[in-house]
Amino acid sequence: MQAPHSTVDPSEVAKFEAMAAEWWDPKGKFKPLHMLNPCRLDYITSQIAAEFSRDLSTPRPFQGLRLLDIGCGGGLLSEPMARLGATVIGADAAAGNIPVAQVHADQSGLDIDYRHTTAEAMAEAGEQFDIVLNMEVVEHVADPLSFLTVCRELLKPGGLHLCSTINRNPKSFAAAIVGAEYVMRWLPKGTHEWHKFITPDELFALLEQSGVTPVDRKGFVFNPITWQWSLSDRDLSVNYVTASTKPA
Repeated sequence: MQAPHSTVDPSEVAKFEAMAAEWWDPKGKFKPLHMLNPCRLDYITSQIAAEFSRDLSTPRPFQGLRLLDIGCGGGLLSEPMARLGATVIGADAAAGNIPVAQVHADQSGLDIDYRHTTAEAMAEAGEQFDIVLNMEVVEHVADPLSFLTVCRELLKPGGLHLCSTINRNPKSFAAAIVGAEYVMRWLPKGTHEWHKFITPDELFALLEQSGVTPVDRKGFVFNPITWQWSLSDRDLSVNYVTASTKPA
């Protein structure tokens, strides 16, 4: 059988592999993700709870759900998902991220299956999940439609796909590149490429083409006064997230 076409962009993988050791430093190069994480988790957990009729007030509400965190990095999302009871597989194309994630999970007493692999390889192996988290990844792949199609293949019928990325407009260039990389120096210069950013309408169209049904989208909005992120129904001008389902 012919090997699956890979959407991995080697230059993008190299960027994040170079920063792997800093994943769990809240003041390091991944400071923006640490700041955004509570807001991301609010959206993720509420969408999963609604889709699978789970009660978030119970100790392990996601028990019995199999979840893939594609582009897991150091495990900033994998770990809270495991604490909530999900069976978590964290996959990343950057080999250097996996031992960092595994060591931190072991130190935290969490059983997470971290793998140095690609979405294409997992789909080729017949892996399927109730939930696929695809957070801040699609703007780094070589072929977004092919990547999203593979994510759909990885979902069980009736499964939930959560995808976040960055809008493409002058405001996002100012905030995500000039602000984050050059002014605040939260990220190394060159982490993002503005032409790879995707507008919400473009992403919805790509998701539909991939074979899933978009059901929701929200903005992640940063308040420079309170220094916190919040969800917005209206402001998707920079960071945003979508929820889609695979037809049963």
